[in-house]
Amino acid sequence: MQLFEILLLSISTIYLGFHLFSQKTIEPKYISGVLILVILVHFLVEGYRWQMIPAYLLWVIAFISGLRRSKKSSRTFIKVSKGIRLSLLLIIAIFLPSVLPVFDLPEPEGPYSVGTRDILLELNREEVITEEEDDKRKLMVKVWYPSSDREGEIDPYIDQGGRHGFAQKYGLPNSTFNYLDKVDTHVYRNANVAEGKFPVLVFSHGYNSKANSYYALLSQVVSQGYVVFAVNHTYESTGSTFPDGSETYFNYEYAQEIEQGTWEDMEPVVAAFKDDLSFKDRHPIVKKGLKNYFVREMVERWSKDLTGVVDHIDSWNTSGFLKAKLDTDNIGVFGHSRGGGAAGETLLTDKRIKAGANVDGVQWGRIVDSAFEDPFLYISADWPEDKEDLNAHAYINKSRSIFYEARIYNTGHSNFMDIPFMIPLEMLSEAGEIEPEKGIEITSRLITTFFDKHLKNKEVDVDLLASEYELLNLKIYKRELVNN
Repeated sequence: MQLFEILLLSISTIYLGFHLFSQKTIEPKYISGVLILVILVHFLVEGYRWQMIPAYLLWVIAFISGLRRSKKSSRTFIKVSKGIRLSLLLIIAIFLPSVLPVFDLPEPEGPYSVGTRDILLELNREEVITEEEDDKRKLMVKVWYPSSDREGEIDPYIDQGGRHGFAQKYGLPNSTFNYLDKVDTHVYRNANVAEGKFPVLVFSHGYNSKANSYYALLSQVVSQGYVVFAVNHTYESTGSTFPDGSETYFNYEYAQEIEQGTWEDMEPVVAAFKDDLSFKDRHPIVKKGLKNYFVREMVERWSKDLTGVVDHIDSWNTSGFLKAKLDTDNIGVFGHSRGGGAAGETLLTDKRIKAGANVDGVQWGRIVDSAFEDPFLYISADWPEDKEDLNAHAYINKSRSIFYEARIYNTGHSNFMDIPFMIPLEMLSEAGEIEPEKGIEITSRLITTFFDKHLKNKEVDVDLLASEYELLNLKIYKRELVNN
């Protein structure tokens, strides 16, 4: 909760408790004056948000109670009854603004500040998700870049299409997430690009999520001297906002259609883990599931989106606000969840990309029959031992170059996103016990150190990170190729 929200709730509650249980009285002009002052300051400085409605109701009850001069009841039953009702209202008044707070994102710690702009990317590729004839694939790409500007227009947290898509996902009104306007992203919209040339990273988000939900991670990476093209996968992200103001959302009908009847491909895989088969006996079963489950086609489709971005990097480096700012010889790719699988697929198929990273995503598809030719980093959340470890099979051949396998202890799947900041209750956010800031710190250090070594050619020892962070388990496999 914000400072004046706390004051408003505290003063209202303290006065109601005093009014209910004390035989003394306070002059109405004093209590009404204080209550009016604190709510005015709250509205002027912090502004209204719907999560505070129960707190406003407590304020109204306190204000009316302060104006009334009726004789106080001496009956204990009545006092207790009122006290219980007010306590229930107080619990709700604390819970709502706490579970959906105006949260603080960590400030970028690198030598650069961070700027953003949006690019509409129209691809000469059929849009398979819609049924419109001649519909071509188009994407909104959020460009994150190093800047020397230290002030300017703060980039709003999540665009309207993303907010409305989130609201629809949970059956809430579109206005539910308007309070996100109050979040300081520490990122400047339309800022000037810093002097110099920077390696390029292409980023892919998780399924029914969006690239704008990774401010904490992406801003840290960019502040270390990278340009990131964050792709919003149209119809499979929560939502996109296009330059003409139109919005598209996650297509639930299409999602149901492509998934329907496909679980039979995974049932033998789950059974193989449940029956505690040896790795060798389990491998052909898991291999078949990795290659046949419907997510493989999704990951390959998303990979084409990422390749579409790479196709345009030279033209963006030739003209426009990124002119001569991109180191087009050093391109990397990374992603989270299914976007991490798409990143791995892209590294495998696009020879222009020199290194890739998968942040807690299953690597569906062809990799199980092959190996990466380039450096690859796989970061895993701290999953329980009984969870099916599909990537142990997917990455059996690892890389003919170098393969990094990291686990960050006490993390959950959402710890790589902004979710733990946005929803601080672990039972709702599905985050681990790790402090959100620490989770982002370790993840961003892993990613930037990895790309520093393999794109910037810096003399860095990635292995040293394991000694720096007790919560990090890191294994490195060099030129290992296992025949299956």
